Amino acid sequence: MSSTGPTEVGFAGLLRSVIPGTVREERFDLACGDRQLVVRVRRHPNARRLTLRVEPRSGDAVVTIPCRLAFREGLDLARRKQGWILARLARLPQPIALADGAALPVGGVPHPICHRPEARRGVWIENGALCVSGRREHMARRLTDWLRAEARRRISALAAEKAALLGRPLGRVTVRDTRSRWGSCSVRGDLSFCWRLVLAPDFVLDYVVAHEVAHLAEHNHGPRFWRTVDTLTSHAEAARAWLKRHGDELRRYG
Repeated sequence: MSSTGPTEVGFAGLLRSVIPGTVREERFDLACGDRQLVVRVRRHPNARRLTLRVEPRSGDAVVTIPCRLAFREGLDLARRKQGWILARLARLPQPIALADGAALPVGGVPHPICHRPEARRGVWIENGALCVSGRREHMARRLTDWLRAEARRRISALAAEKAALLGRPLGRVTVRDTRSRWGSCSVRGDLSFCWRLVLAPDFVLDYVVAHEVAHLAEHNHGPRFWRTVDTLTSHAEAARAWLKRHGDELRRYG
């Protein structure tokens, strides 16, 4: 991560502070030239170093800091890296509405959205098109609900299959619209995934599920963990490369 060089910025002050669970977050308004940036500094108990990213949907700069650091240190990092933030914002893909005629990938395959108001079938795939019945103003919600359900169906089947290969019990499997992580595994063996993975090619979904299932056996990212991942999928390297290049694009839909 590199910066194009600092320019003069103005700090407009603390906007608000929230404490979601064990993660505390403070938000700052950072003036960068003629643009106002929102900087969210998150103090996370598992953080070991400062990290900076741009949230694709909101355009917020998100800095994660270890608990030992002050929130102002996260803000200072965003101030120093403002050139990188602006460059990252400029590269973000434009949002795509879930509307009639738009192309929506499912399993990495583009499907044109086709509004079928006269039908009474909800959402279904027909001749390569993603058909949606009902009123036009309900299309986005119906599509999102269908995608979540489809993600849950595909992910649950993969997770059960891979957990059985490891001989490990599988907890709950949930899907959410997570902003920073594609998947996670709790100490109780519960797995959570971003539903937007159903938009990605199948090999990417396979890898992310394998990654989280591997945590049922190895609660770290050491050599044994990666060997376990490789026993559950043959797509690790290609999928990581795909997510690095195209992951942000999955968040532009809806």
